[in-house]
Amino acid sequence: MKNNVGGIDRLLRFVVGLALMVAAATGGLGAWAWIGVVPLATSMFGFCPAYLPLGFSSCLKTFR
Repeated sequence: MKNNVGGIDRLLRFVVGLALMVAAATGGLGAWAWIGVVPLATSMFGFCPAYLPLGFSSCLKTFR
């Protein structure tokens, strides 16, 4: 697995995922908020399977 989730993207995914999971745990948004596990996991692994078919990567490209 090659990383395709860059720094800012990872941070946003982490914050949104954590916020959704906290909301689910406190009963604020209901059971559907547990979907926050997905952005949290993709931020931790640095890989998003949905980016593959699109050929997208938010990682910075370095020039050599």
